[in-house]
Amino acid sequence: MENAYRYFKRDISWLSFNYRVLLEADDESLPLYERINFISIYSSNLEEFYKIRVADHKANVSGARTDEESIQSSLDTLEEINNEVNKQLEERVRIYEKKIIPALRENNVIFYQSKEVEPFHEEFVRNYFREEVFPFLQPVLISKGEIVSFLRDNRLYLAVRLFRKNCPEGDPSRVQYFVIKLPYSKAPRFVELPQHEGKYYLMYLEDIIKANIDTIFPGYDVDCCYNIKISRDADILIDDKLSGNIVEQVKKKVKKRKIGAVCRFVYDRQMPGDFLSFLMDAFHINLNELVQGEKHLNLEDLCHLPNPNKLLRINEKPLPMRLNYLDKSSSIFKYVKKRDLLVHYPYHSFEHFIHFLYEAVHDSMTKEIMITQYRAAENSAVINTLISAAQNGKKVTVFVELKARFDEENNLETAELMHKAGINIIYSIPGLKVHAKVALILRHSDKNSDKYIPSYAYISTGNFNEKTAKVYSDMGLFTSNKEIVEDLHTLFLTLEKKVERAQFKKLLVAQFNLIPELIKMINHEIELAREGKKGKIILKMNALQDQSMINELYRASESGVEIDLIVRGICCLIPGQPFSRNIKVTRIVDSFLEHARVWYFHNDGNPKVFIGSTDWMRRNLYRRIEAVTPILDEELKQEIIDILNIQLQDNKKACFVDENLQNRFKYNPSEAPIRSQYVIYNFLKDKNSLPLRPN
Repeated sequence: MENAYRYFKRDISWLSFNYRVLLEADDESLPLYERINFISIYSSNLEEFYKIRVADHKANVSGARTDEESIQSSLDTLEEINNEVNKQLEERVRIYEKKIIPALRENNVIFYQSKEVEPFHEEFVRNYFREEVFPFLQPVLISKGEIVSFLRDNRLYLAVRLFRKNCPEGDPSRVQYFVIKLPYSKAPRFVELPQHEGKYYLMYLEDIIKANIDTIFPGYDVDCCYNIKISRDADILIDDKLSGNIVEQVKKKVKKRKIGAVCRFVYDRQMPGDFLSFLMDAFHINLNELVQGEKHLNLEDLCHLPNPNKLLRINEKPLPMRLNYLDKSSSIFKYVKKRDLLVHYPYHSFEHFIHFLYEAVHDSMTKEIMITQYRAAENSAVINTLISAAQNGKKVTVFVELKARFDEENNLETAELMHKAGINIIYSIPGLKVHAKVALILRHSDKNSDKYIPSYAYISTGNFNEKTAKVYSDMGLFTSNKEIVEDLHTLFLTLEKKVERAQFKKLLVAQFNLIPELIKMINHEIELAREGKKGKIILKMNALQDQSMINELYRASESGVEIDLIVRGICCLIPGQPFSRNIKVTRIVDSFLEHARVWYFHNDGNPKVFIGSTDWMRRNLYRRIEAVTPILDEELKQEIIDILNIQLQDNKKACFVDENLQNRFKYNPSEAPIRSQYVIYNFLKDKNSLPLRPN
């Protein structure tokens, strides 16, 4: 029987999410530079999308890479992507040019948008160019049909067309073309100009170059000059099933990323057609790789836009708080020995996790520390503490995932650093990524003592990264629960290939018991609903793509189970259909990146709540090692349920995703405004001010 269920396309759904990010730049209630930052985030997201997803479809079409999709399906998707991106870029132009630039001007910040400047700045622009820019410019002549210059990935270039002076019009050598790479490493993208009559002035580096372009080419008349850039395929495929050193394979593949196949050629849409045709021929650009841009490209750089007017209001995000009952306790170990501890980032300080590791370094009973590393911060306090532990005589084992996209080089460097310090490094598992965010402190008593010494487990929804912990919304559980500790030890032994047929009592682990247990809990809610009882599920995650799990949710909806989904990014489930009439999809975009994965099952009034690392993507469920833990402490369980309900009540930064993939804001002027991230902060702050919880 043909499946009557339908699904959104993964990539079109992601574009809907990124458009929601762009809408934050249109929110005039936000501080101006926060809005500018959202344009930067939108543009950066889109760049990565082209380098990974669009590049993947193009490779599938060319036969360079096999995909689950047919060639025709990839072609259709590419067309849909181009249509949607073009519409979104028009909106970005509107917001940037009609909203952001005038708003800066209203706040006495004049951001020049061309090479034309006020007379009082002309001399400064000439001098700045001559002294700070010109020495680092290297114009390269380009010829039709012969590539003499390699365009680097995501770097801005000026393409210049010139006419030789005193050369007859019919002479083929009269017209010449050059490219000039912007010297980012030598000069800032945005240049602050002298103040004038209480106003502040900013200018793009490329506009300073354009204003002085004649001085670069004596003997020529400059006809025109435009920005161009290339995005290259950045998705490196590591075939770790092959024999050989995976470390060396990753090193070689990462180097090749910089010279990957072209996936888009972005150009100023004002460029004449014959000029564009010349560049396409010179750099072997195909028609389907062309993407129209504006005068200024790489708007992801706007995150570095100077703010010369210190009176401009900035977005004062809540500062991470330290837990009072931990600061009053001499030991996290002693606290967690008696009851579980839940931390919420970025509302709570990541220093508590660093303290947890630091305690293990100096605890005489601690024999071994085991941890996964997926994305570590540069100069990481986590890595430094692990090195201290090894130097202090502890056995330290770190599973390093070398295939974490865009973090391969950093992971290699930190792995080599840890290895030199005596840490046992385990590298990627063939055919799988280890995406679990877990740490284990194994402790043992003296041989002559019969006293039980608890070990400690930590399971998180986010990486062990103190930098992202300040901007990503995540949860982490500290526990000494014996079964969870044993499960986590079993998981690490499995990663070390010391256990073949792992069994887990409490943890849900992808590749083992995760999917069967999820289906079992969904079926239980279906049974309750069919019996006339309440069936309810709340799922919070970054992405929902796997059709088999979406089918389970459709089936539950058809049986009367009430389902609330809080999905930040990709959501292939279509709401508002006969088979999804009981499902609502909420998307929240605000100051912090919603990153936690939380699952709630009503369970006839005895709720089951889980947190962990996995989204419901095919890659997470079938091609990764993921770890999810139940929340067993009733007070902590209720705390998470309260937070989920706050997010579902958000009517400031939350949208419903409708059956047409539109972001429908929940705002209702008759309701009191609820901005969930700030409500959650105050909720946790109030809890933090309460007396110590009884142990």
